[in-house]
Amino acid sequence: MNVKEKLGKRIYEIRKEKSLSQEKLALKANIDRAYMHLIEKGKTNVSIELIEKIAIALEINICELFEKSTQ
Repeated sequence: MNVKEKLGKRIYEIRKEKSLSQEKLALKANIDRAYMHLIEKGKTNVSIELIEKIAIALEINICELFEKSTQ
């Protein structure tokens, strides 16, 4: 699994833990839902600014996105 896939999987896991739909997370982060899908699937490079927006939308510290997956 490459780093994009690991990050996407982690975002997905945290989103599910917080019972957020992909659409709701995308809205909170001001990201297109289709782009959020690509991020979660590890299909696109994500800027650090966008990673920060996602962390804020998930109400977590950015570091938590890079912690080892729980699954």
